[in-house]
Amino acid sequence: MATALIFGASGGIGRALAQQLRAKGWTVGAVSRHPHDLADLTEFRYEADVADEFAVQRAIYSAAQELPAIDLWVYAVGDILSSPVAEMKPEAWKRILDANLTGAYLATHYSLPLLADQAHLMYLGAYSEKLRLPGLSAYAAAKAGLEAFAATLAKEQRKLRVTVVRPGAVDTSLWNKTPMRPPRNALTPEALAERILAAHEAGASGVLDL
Repeated sequence: MATALIFGASGGIGRALAQQLRAKGWTVGAVSRHPHDLADLTEFRYEADVADEFAVQRAIYSAAQELPAIDLWVYAVGDILSSPVAEMKPEAWKRILDANLTGAYLATHYSLPLLADQAHLMYLGAYSEKLRLPGLSAYAAAKAGLEAFAATLAKEQRKLRVTVVRPGAVDTSLWNKTPMRPPRNALTPEALAERILAAHEAGASGVLDL
């Protein structure tokens, strides 16, 4: 039986991934700031704010006591802010970088010992070059940084498969934090989860535009 560990499992995309993996018979570990929201999905639930290094360590240590080696590791944590640079407070900048980039590093760094020999790490990215819009400096910078981080990681950990998934518009609650609204053709989290898992099964790696 294969095992997955999902960071951000309470979010729309993370939850959809957990649901579909469970339906396929996977063992699923779920890391979230709100693990009680996942009681219907898995017994392996771990609480962590990815901006808190100790909390990430504690969650991964707990997962190591309960889960076999991880075959599929997913970082689906994300946050967004619409604010001009002149008005953005440093703590707001840090929050976006923590969720989208620094948290990915912390989660990866402490998870590596848990991974199976040929595990697949998947990060939820974005079309960062299309996000260089007024108000989105922090989000665009974080997602561009995530791609650079993952590309370098892949060269360091050559036995592992590393993929950054860049979806088009997805209808999640993140849109509520921007003045924009999702387009009519936005994917549902469930549809994106299906595409992500199909890419995993097909052996995808590198940057994957979905």
